[in-house]
Amino acid sequence: MIERVIEAFLGARADTRERLAEYLRTDPDCALAHCLDGYLHMMASKRDLQPLAVASLRRAERVVARSREARRDQLHVAALDAWTRGEMREAAEHWDRLLIEFPRDILALRVSQFVLSYLGESQRMRYTVARALPAWDPNAPGYGFVLGCYAYGLEEAGDYAQAEEIGRKAIDLNRHDIWAAHAVTHVAEMQGRLHDGLGWIAGLSDQWEGCGNFAFHLRWHEALFRLDLEQHARVLELYDREIRRQSTDEYLDVTNAVSLLWRLEQAGVDVGTRWRELADCARGHHQDHSLVFADLHYMMALAAVGDHGPFLTSCEQFAAESGTEATVMADVGLPLARAVLAHRRGAYEEVVDLLAPVRREFRRIGGSHAQRDLFDQLLIDAAWRGRRLDTATELLAERTTRRPRNIWAWKHYAAVLDARGASGAAFARGALDALRDR
Repeated sequence: MIERVIEAFLGARADTRERLAEYLRTDPDCALAHCLDGYLHMMASKRDLQPLAVASLRRAERVVARSREARRDQLHVAALDAWTRGEMREAAEHWDRLLIEFPRDILALRVSQFVLSYLGESQRMRYTVARALPAWDPNAPGYGFVLGCYAYGLEEAGDYAQAEEIGRKAIDLNRHDIWAAHAVTHVAEMQGRLHDGLGWIAGLSDQWEGCGNFAFHLRWHEALFRLDLEQHARVLELYDREIRRQSTDEYLDVTNAVSLLWRLEQAGVDVGTRWRELADCARGHHQDHSLVFADLHYMMALAAVGDHGPFLTSCEQFAAESGTEATVMADVGLPLARAVLAHRRGAYEEVVDLLAPVRREFRRIGGSHAQRDLFDQLLIDAAWRGRRLDTATELLAERTTRRPRNIWAWKHYAAVLDARGASGAAFARGALDALRDR
């Protein structure tokens, strides 16, 4: 039964918590199940769920205390304990030790990847799974899910060819594996293969029935592809029908919606009153501060309706606390939050001054490269609108080198070079036209 619960978790199924609750009624003395219960509360990234995670931790500790040989459970308990204290890096160290001793602990692999992703540790995600792979074989239950984790780690580390190969292999083993499908989708996004990405999602979306809100995140990826293709009406339809079909306050749902609305606005699309619904949700996260990544999106929604003051104050107070995310907030989050506000009021030079010194540190807020790209775009957009053309040129030259098929980059590069009267403007326009014709 616990294996079925973990399989539901790995498959991002909407009924994972119900399955877990049923199992715990059957076997309340399973420390691993109590740890998973705590992990799920922490992954929700809501401060009011943290006491529930601590309660799960205490139950797991009591079970472990009665067991003579519970090394694996002890390490899970130690990781959960660190996480509930806000020490995400310490938690990751416990999972590392666990996976050295128990490399086939697939729960540790997946939860560790979640935390490492929100620490911005791309290479570590890759190698954490790579170290465990020799202990696995294709006949082992869950092997496909391990490949899906490896594919995502490879993609975030920039090894796109191997990421796609491994991700497709994972899908061949289990077409319902939405995490593996997600990894291949990321490859298409980072390589600018818009039609490939759309075809990939269309070919698998019927397999995700029963999945939770992570399916909405794949629709967000679809919207990004269509946005580059300037299918703005279709993007708004996706927003209303899929991405924001339900007015949930789950951080992933809100961050998907916020980042898409901002991109639409920068493309000149009128998004109507959609910001107001997101701002209402963001106000409910006033004191969460579980993930700086999420906080910045809440700030963006509140800034869009002119109601950001209390939230900024709360972020400043959080930055003075201890813990992994508090440090990130102090070092990177506050400059980004202030830049979000400055951009909204049209103070574009201020945005550049705030972000230029920390742009190499954006990864520390966590999320994927595709998700954090929102803030790279914000900086470039501010440099362009603020007529800081030297800075815009430098940023876009770097971006087009790193992502040579990125339509957004070439569109802005052509505009900036045109404004400077630079000889490369014609080349940039030609590159843009070639990409649009594909």
